[in-house]
Amino acid sequence: MIKNFQNIVVLGAGKSGVGAAVLAKKNNLNVLVCDDSNISKESTNTLREFGVEYYQVDYMPFISSVQDVLVVSPGIDNDHQLVKYFIKSSKPIISEIEFASYFCNAKKICITGTNGKTTTTLMVTYLLENAGYNVKAVGNIGQSYAMSVALENVDYYVIELSSFQLDRMYDFKSDISIILNISPDHLDRYQQDFTKYSKSKFRICQNMTKSDCLIYNHDDKVISEWIMSQDEVSYKLAPVSINEKLLKGSWLEKEQIKISINNKKQTIMSIHQLAQQGKHNLFNSMAAGVAARVLDIRKEIIRDSLADFQNVEHRLEDVAKIHGINFINDSKATNVNSTWYALESMQQPTIWIVGGIDKGNDYSILEGLVKQKVLGIVCLGKDNSKIKEAFGSIVDSFYEAESADQAVQISYRIAKKGFNVLLSPACSSFDLFKNYEDRGHQFKNAVRTL
Repeated sequence: MIKNFQNIVVLGAGKSGVGAAVLAKKNNLNVLVCDDSNISKESTNTLREFGVEYYQVDYMPFISSVQDVLVVSPGIDNDHQLVKYFIKSSKPIISEIEFASYFCNAKKICITGTNGKTTTTLMVTYLLENAGYNVKAVGNIGQSYAMSVALENVDYYVIELSSFQLDRMYDFKSDISIILNISPDHLDRYQQDFTKYSKSKFRICQNMTKSDCLIYNHDDKVISEWIMSQDEVSYKLAPVSINEKLLKGSWLEKEQIKISINNKKQTIMSIHQLAQQGKHNLFNSMAAGVAARVLDIRKEIIRDSLADFQNVEHRLEDVAKIHGINFINDSKATNVNSTWYALESMQQPTIWIVGGIDKGNDYSILEGLVKQKVLGIVCLGKDNSKIKEAFGSIVDSFYEAESADQAVQISYRIAKKGFNVLLSPACSSFDLFKNYEDRGHQFKNAVRTL
C-alpha cells in the first residue's frame, strides 16, 4: 500500500505525529506536518533536525491536491477540517500505527481494552526482556511506534492500542493480540453508541492468520459474546478466566494460575506470589503469562517476572505512608471502570479523591464498593454536582477541593491510622490540570510536603 504514496501530510505534532514525520523522511517521502496549535519547542527541534517542513495554526493554504495520504494523531475525529478535506478528496486517512507498520519487520504483540492496557503492555515487555528479547513498548503508552521503527531495530514491539488508533488501521496485522475488557468509555467520540466503540476494539484481530493468536477475557460478556458470534476465525484463541476452569488458555485452580498452550498444561505460580495484587492485576498477569507461553518462554522466567514486576506510574502507585495513612496515586483512572478496579483492590478503610471533567459517567456501578470501603469523599474538580448526587447520601464525610494540595490536606485531616487515601478520579483532568500525569505529580508532591 505504501508504494503508492509519495506525499504525506501528518496532522498533529505530538510524539505520534513527529514520529510519523521522521519515519517518512527517513524513507525519502515528501512530508508536511500540520498542527492546530503552536508546536512545542521539543517537537520543532526534532522536525528541524530531520529537515521536516511544518506549519502551525493556519496551514490549509499549504495543503495541495498532490498530497497522497493523511496520517492523523489519536483523538482527531472526522469533524476536523483537514480530515474532511481528505474524505472529500477520497484519499486515505490512516493512523501513525498503520503508517509505521509498512516499514516494520519486527513481530508485534498488540494490547487493547478499556482498562489495564498500560500495565499489561509493560508486563509483557518485562517478560520478553527477561527472556532475552530485544523488545520495545510503544503506542498509546506514550512512546512513538513510528519513531522507534525509524531509528531502532528490535525483535518485538509490544503496542498499546486505543480505539482511536484502531479506527484508522487497515492493513496492519498483529502476531499476538490481547483484548482485556470492554466497557463504556469515550462514547462522545462514538455518538454514545457502545456497539461502535466495541467494534473499534475488535479491529485488533483484523488480518490475523492461523499462525497468530488472540488472547481474550473469557469473563467479559461483551468479548465472549462477540467470540461466539464468529462463525469461524482464522487465528488461534486463548481465553483467560478467573471465574471458570478452561481447557485452554489460562484459569485458576485452588489459587494457582494454570496455563495450557498447544495442549501443554502447566502450573505457573500461586496468585499470592504476584507482585501486583487485586482482581484486575490478576487478569493482566494471566494474560501476559499466556502471551509469554505462546512465545514458548519458560515458566520459571514467567513466574519470576510476574513476582517482581513494578507497576506503571499513576496506576495504583504507592506514594508514601505518613503516620500510618497510605497515600495511593491512581490518577490514570480517567473512567468509572478504572476506578471500580481501584476501589475493589482497597483492603483498608478509604478516603477517596474523585472528580474532574465528567465524560458522561454512570457512577451507579460504584455504589456497592463505596458503601463497603469509602468513609470519606474529597471532590477534586470544578463541577462536582454528579458526584454529590451519586454518593452524597451514601458517605457522610463529603468535601470539595480546588487543588491537589488542598485535596491532600483535607484527606490527611479526616483519615486515621490504617486508612488509605486514594486518588482515583474516574474523570479527565483538564479542568484543573494539564493531563492525568500532571494531576498525579501534583498529588505526590502534596503528599511529600505533609
